[in-house]
Amino acid sequence: MRIRRQLRSRAARTLLYPVIVLLVLASLTGGYETVRGAVRAGSTPGQGRLIDVDGHRLYLHCTGSGGPTVVIEPGAGLTSSDLALISPAVARETRVCVYDRAGRGWSDPSDAPQDGARIATDLHTLLQRGDEPGPYVLAGHSFGGLYALTFAARYPEEAAGLVLIDSTAPAADPPPGPAPTADPDDTMQRISALVATGGRLGLGRLLGVDSADHLRSTVDEYLLAGFSVDQAAALRTFDDKPLVVLSAGRGARPGWAASQDALAALSSTSLHRVVGGATHGSLIDDDDDAAETARGILDAVSAVRERDARP
Repeated sequence: MRIRRQLRSRAARTLLYPVIVLLVLASLTGGYETVRGAVRAGSTPGQGRLIDVDGHRLYLHCTGSGGPTVVIEPGAGLTSSDLALISPAVARETRVCVYDRAGRGWSDPSDAPQDGARIATDLHTLLQRGDEPGPYVLAGHSFGGLYALTFAARYPEEAAGLVLIDSTAPAADPPPGPAPTADPDDTMQRISALVATGGRLGLGRLLGVDSADHLRSTVDEYLLAGFSVDQAAALRTFDDKPLVVLSAGRGARPGWAASQDALAALSSTSLHRVVGGATHGSLIDDDDDAAETARGILDAVSAVRERDARP
């Protein structure tokens, strides 16, 4: 009331109440996020394990038995829970692992920039410390395809097969020399910090993201996309190892089909299947289309087994 009396402009007095409402809402949502984060930090997941990976814990959940072990990378902003229609079907035939990248799901955030190279390195460490031996069939949806390609480039002896599920394409003309490592400039860091602040005030809830860390992790993933695209291009060939490319039959933008054909050309033993009627998202979140995705992953598993059985 004292501030209102001191404001001489009628317009300013009119704006005072909306500002107060916004501050109250920010306090309430910020308090909610703080309490929610504290509760979550003190809890443990009902399934899977939290494993220390160079100073932060990542969530790993593996089911099924047999080999080769399948490791599935979800797309940008997604978590292991978004693979709930796929992993159980794969687990009926072989071992399958899903995990949460840093800052989302059950996993802790990381101070290191989460470009494709860092994600592949963290995944490698996670699997080793989780006693999940390779070689693996790496399956990646959307941005997850970039991370699967980068893993295969950095750890070729541990990549027995690849499944690229409507995958984002790597750079067509990567820069010469070693793939660049993310070193975000000041602008990127400011954007990331601003997003983190918005997340703590409950912005993530409006965007369908479950925490401030998840929101920041997702935004950082897009900010570092250029690095990840270049790093994935380090895999120039997958030789004759089994490669399955699954493409959505609907909703593709111009040039997408050609990029999918280029991915299939990475191996002399590849299968490119277009899932008619499927969209980019439905390949993991629609019952029928997710079943086709699981079938494609198991086709790669069978091909690896047949290759290993040759004299």
